[in-house]
Amino acid sequence: MASVLTVDDSPSIRQMIKLVLGGAGHEVAEAGDGADGLARAKAQRFDLVITDLNMPVMNGLDMIRGMRALPGLTGVPIVFLTTESNDAVKQQAKAAGATGWITKPFKPEQLLAVVAKLVR
Repeated sequence: MASVLTVDDSPSIRQMIKLVLGGAGHEVAEAGDGADGLARAKAQRFDLVITDLNMPVMNGLDMIRGMRALPGLTGVPIVFLTTESNDAVKQQAKAAGATGWITKPFKPEQLLAVVAKLVR
């Protein structure tokens, strides 16, 4: 199964992701903002990162740019899980290096399908 890092300032969203993915056998680590997420990604190898966009300290876009600048993280899939659905923001995310996009609220089966598709 996959090792997944979930980065969101909402404890309830992190808990829901952990419940869904953990229940499917995936190992889930949590971070409460982009700076913490970037630090965790530097310290441990993950198969997938799921991140919010709007967070304190460091937002998801800046975190992705930081991750993509590190040689060991260039190929790790990163999925935005956010309430944002604006096309301009989606283009910024793609330019920063995001692999995919899921709009909140999400369905558990949708999240599982994305993980199955991106993690081999």
